[in-house]
Amino acid sequence: MSHDPPLPAPFVERFAPLSEVKFSGPRSSFHGCFGCGPEHDIGLRVRTFKADGEVLAPIVIPRRFEGPPGAAHGGIVAAYLDEILAGAAVSETGRLYLTGELTVRYVRGTPIERPLLGRGRAVRDWGKYIDLEATIEDWETREVVAKATARFLPMRGAS
Repeated sequence: MSHDPPLPAPFVERFAPLSEVKFSGPRSSFHGCFGCGPEHDIGLRVRTFKADGEVLAPIVIPRRFEGPPGAAHGGIVAAYLDEILAGAAVSETGRLYLTGELTVRYVRGTPIERPLLGRGRAVRDWGKYIDLEATIEDWETREVVAKATARFLPMRGAS
């Protein structure tokens, strides 16, 4: 399956058979979203793809989001995790959600300008909200660098 725009080289083979989770149609107001919007000029542009019981996200954090030397700013790491969780919620239910609670655990500095893999999955759908968990890991070593748990609330009237 080809992806548009093309994925960075390290991810092509792993993501080739996967379907991308779409948050919205081509005229959606989400196109300007800082986290997932393809039209946000300095946004993260996080993309999630359906895998076995989870979503995967190819990530390379640009230097402009550096916090401590050589590592991403913690707020940016939280934003990436939030978007991975949102992708997991949409993949699981087909509905859009807002973040109700987000808890982040920084395991070690999250590298910049290095391939990373985000993983997210729904833990339980309560109807009124959904509980989720996500991680970001180093693409080469598979070492988890950050993880999150969250509770998301259904978004009404979003397109």
